[in-house]
Amino acid sequence: MAKYRKLSRTSSQRKALLRNQVTALLEHGKIVTTEAKAKEVRKIAEGLIALAVKEKDNFDTVTVTAKVPRKDKDGKRVKEVVDGKKVTVYDEVEKTIKKDQPSRLHARRQMLKVLYPVTEVPTAAAGKKRGTKKVDMPAKLFDEIAPKYANRNGGYTRIVKIGQRKGDAAMEVLLELV
Repeated sequence: MAKYRKLSRTSSQRKALLRNQVTALLEHGKIVTTEAKAKEVRKIAEGLIALAVKEKDNFDTVTVTAKVPRKDKDGKRVKEVVDGKKVTVYDEVEKTIKKDQPSRLHARRQMLKVLYPVTEVPTAAAGKKRGTKKVDMPAKLFDEIAPKYANRNGGYTRIVKIGQRKGDAAMEVLLELV
């Protein structure tokens, strides 16, 4: 018996499909797909969530001083003339950051092997680059998803059958985070 479903695709196509669907599931919370794909996506997603739950509190909080450019009321950098050149003025600011322990850093890198980069586009700026922001999916897993499942031992996803697809009569399911 095979350890995984081939989904009638080459290994690179299959890997890309599963990575894409796992990323979409963790970003949106639910996806609609075929039953066979859902069962494969579920394996990967539950592994990532279990990893996030295990490492969610494994970090140190560190205070650092950072140089931040001073900005005017319009949000533009303030310039100052020094020796005949315009130079940006910087302020030193105290910031508190999370510093990952080695095991959490390893978990983050394991997640990045599977998850695709996600760019969030506001509905007002659809189709434009301006206003978009990159979403840190491992951080979302650690900060939002893992605390939700902290006291749960597995079973982070649910498969609900919807019915057969009209075109090829494949069984469609809703795969969602519980």
